[in-house]
Amino acid sequence: MRFIDEVTIEVQAGKGGAGCVSFRREKYIPKGGPDGGDGGDGGDVRLRASHDINTLQYLYLRKRLIAENGQPGKGRRKHGRNGDSIEVEVPVGTRILDEEGVLLADLLHDGDHFVLAHGGKGGLGNSNYATSVNQAPRYAQPGLEGEQRIIKLELNLMADVGLLGLPNAGKSTLIAAVSNAHPKIADYPFTTMAPSLGQVSLPQGDGFVMADIPGLIAGAHEGKGLGDRFLRHLRRTRMLLHLVDCVDSAQRPIPDQIAEITAEIAGYSDTLMAKPRWLVITKIDALDAEGRRQLDAVTADMELPVYKVSAASGEGIKPLLFDIAAALKDQQQ
Repeated sequence: MRFIDEVTIEVQAGKGGAGCVSFRREKYIPKGGPDGGDGGDGGDVRLRASHDINTLQYLYLRKRLIAENGQPGKGRRKHGRNGDSIEVEVPVGTRILDEEGVLLADLLHDGDHFVLAHGGKGGLGNSNYATSVNQAPRYAQPGLEGEQRIIKLELNLMADVGLLGLPNAGKSTLIAAVSNAHPKIADYPFTTMAPSLGQVSLPQGDGFVMADIPGLIAGAHEGKGLGDRFLRHLRRTRMLLHLVDCVDSAQRPIPDQIAEITAEIAGYSDTLMAKPRWLVITKIDALDAEGRRQLDAVTADMELPVYKVSAASGEGIKPLLFDIAAALKDQQQ
């Protein structure tokens, strides 16, 4: 299934059914009064958050949601049937905005719901208007129009830990090694073209959710490359793992790699910059003894916590995961 995290749709709630103008006509009852029934209400258009959905693809393909109109009332005080509502499931973490970009709702939990458009009220039949001075009203209400609007939906992934780094920093390899995620892994840049989530399971139930976003390049916060469209998926994370390739194919020094991504984080959001961030030096299995000594020298004075790991051999992975779980638990206290 294609990963879609933005979509603009048109929603149209159902129109209310018209009230009925009718008079009672029965044998042996010479003075039958008005008996027109009310119209049914139009259907609503609703969204409901679900953990079973991870993309907005359904709405991307459909574009318009139109609920059913209410049915008109009938004689003998028979009310018209209410129009069927439409309820569509969307991923947890979906933000709902109006046409001007004003936030209407943020569906943060499984089962959260929001009415995008309310159905029109059904009209009253003429039986509602009978009085002592007007015993035979010949009018009824028309049904009200349902709401119609343009809605924009944005998906922000819900995760505890977010992975970020330059292309081919080893993010997909790491998340595949420690979680139930199955991202595409290859030895060329931009292997990851869409964010992915993985559940990390640890003993004693201290698990957490990890999010992998596509690799960033200079100017990503301005929309270059895969850009800020994917940076926003890190906004809900509780901490960031900044992955750095110690055997970078372009032979960029580690401090330069770190500075490039740090600049993108700072340029995108102060909130993102303020999140706890750890440096994870990847692919250390490719270093010989001298290379490891040089790496230790480079990382000795780093301001951020530094972990050195190899997803291929498993070296350093367990301490990293247990320390993440402990840090997340400390945040909750």
